[in-house]
Parts: sequence; C-alpha cells; structure tokens
Amino acid sequence: MEFLTALWLPILLSAAFVFIASSVVHMVIQYHCKDFSKLEQEDEIMDFLRDKGLQPGQYVFPYMASMKEMGEPDMIAKYEKGPVAFMNVWPSGPPTMGKALVQWFLYSVLVSVFCGYIGMFALGEGAHYLDVFRITGTISVFAYGLASIPESIWKGQSWKSTSRYILDGVIYGLVTAGTFGWLWPAAPAVV
Repeated sequence: MEFLTALWLPILLSAAFVFIASSVVHMVIQYHCKDFSKLEQEDEIMDFLRDKGLQPGQYVFPYMASMKEMGEPDMIAKYEKGPVAFMNVWPSGPPTMGKALVQWFLYSVLVSVFCGYIGMFALGEGAHYLDVFRITGTISVFAYGLASIPESIWKGQSWKSTSRYILDGVIYGLVTAGTFGWLWPAAPAVV
C-alpha cells in the first residue's frame, strides 16, 4: 500500500479529470443520445406495465428458468414470435444523478488505484513520462473502454453504442495516462 502514499495526487486528480471529461462527453458533445430509441406507443406500453405491477429489477423475455428450456419447442416459438429483450426497470420518479455520479467518481478512483499499483510495480519511482503514460494508459483504456463489449455480446447492445463507449474509454484512458505521467514521483535522491 506504499504506492498510495506516493501516488495519491495522480490517483485523485486523474479521477477528477476523467469525471470532467465524461461530463463534457455526455453534456456537451452528447453523442450517446443515439444509444437508445423511443418505443412506438410508449405511453400505452408504460401504462400496461404499470397496470401489471412491474417492479424495479432486471428482466429478460422470453424468460427461461434454465438453459435446458432454450431447445424446447414452446420456447423456440416464443423467440421466433418475439420480441426478445433485456430490460432494466428503475424505481418510479425523476432520475436522480447524484448517486450515479458519486459511484462513477469512485469507479474512476478505483481504476486510477489499479493504474498506480501496476505502474509502480512495473516501473517504480522516477520512470519516464512516456513509460508511465504507456502503462497507465493501457490499463485505464482496458478498464474504461472494454467494459461495454460484453453488453453487445450477451445483451444485444448495438455495436455502434459500444464503439462510442470504447471511444469514451480511450479518452478517459488518455486523460488518466497524461495525469499519471505528469505527476509520477521522481526517483528518491541518492545520498
């Protein structure tokens, strides 16, 4: 845990800079607005689900209790008839961003802690800027950018949306790498 003493500033600042960069991506550039589409007859569908007492949670339809059911004729017919979907239902009420923003910042701190730990283990104090940039950038691009790929593989998220999340990850990775390279501790003085 000694690396935390040496790297607390780049860890916290890189998380703060990523937070700022993500705010710019989502509130100024806004290319993620294309990630979702509006349902036809949205009001009627919402009324129907509300009348059925739908509770917050994760749902899939058609639902299978086991993989064995996937090959049964009734299940195959449901899949062929459609629709097939994964659905997240949140509690009713206006969305509140506070909790999500705190969690996002804490995730960014966690990514930076791992960048610092691996960077310090691989390079040590006094490493050159480009070496620090390469190691911490690679780690943070993996953490931020590749995390959305399973959503396309397993849950049907469009690959266009995933490519935008990967682009976000590259931006956040470069921000993280630049911060660590800039604030990487110098080698201890030889006495």
